[in-house]
Amino acid sequence: MHHDIKKFFPSFSNALLQDINANVIEKSFATGEVIMRTGQYIKNTVLVLSGSIKIYREDDDGGEFFMYYLQPGQACAISMICATKNEKSQIMAKVVEDAELMLIPLQLMDKWMMEHRSWYEFVIDTYRTRFEEVLETIDSIAFRAMDERLLFYLKRHKEATSSQDIKLSHQEIASELNTSREVISRLLKKMEQRGLVKLHRNQIDLLT
Repeated sequence: MHHDIKKFFPSFSNALLQDINANVIEKSFATGEVIMRTGQYIKNTVLVLSGSIKIYREDDDGGEFFMYYLQPGQACAISMICATKNEKSQIMAKVVEDAELMLIPLQLMDKWMMEHRSWYEFVIDTYRTRFEEVLETIDSIAFRAMDERLLFYLKRHKEATSSQDIKLSHQEIASELNTSREVISRLLKKMEQRGLVKLHRNQIDLLT
């Protein structure tokens, strides 16, 4: 392994780290690469060492429903659930920022749940954290106006990439928020007038 796994996953026991070093595959993925598609069987659970991954749902028309980001030291709870039940993926996962991932083979999931308390606690905590993030997204859709949803979305993207320079087109944002590019462009213009953002071509500087 090229990375210090303990740095990103400090709760892992030494015994678990030894098992990870002996069994896990480390792989690089480039920005824009789709690493998980709706309908495919999940053979591995993913742990993030570097970069950023976007988790979202896709409808029949290609529209996207953003769910949450994965960052270093995190794992995808939904992929864990699908992997343990040998079910097809219900989500899409795309690399937002060049990423280094650890791929944990399916057969190790249940084995480690029984053998390693630190893995068991990590999985449970991952489920809880992701559930809370999905609830936040649902609350944003159900209870906020589109301008509030847009600001909420931009702030989460900023947190995920650790950069206030958001390299997304208005159309990409519109697709994820299930609205039109014209609506997003109009709202961003208003936000710029209020001093919340600075607009560039295919880039938004979030100033808040």
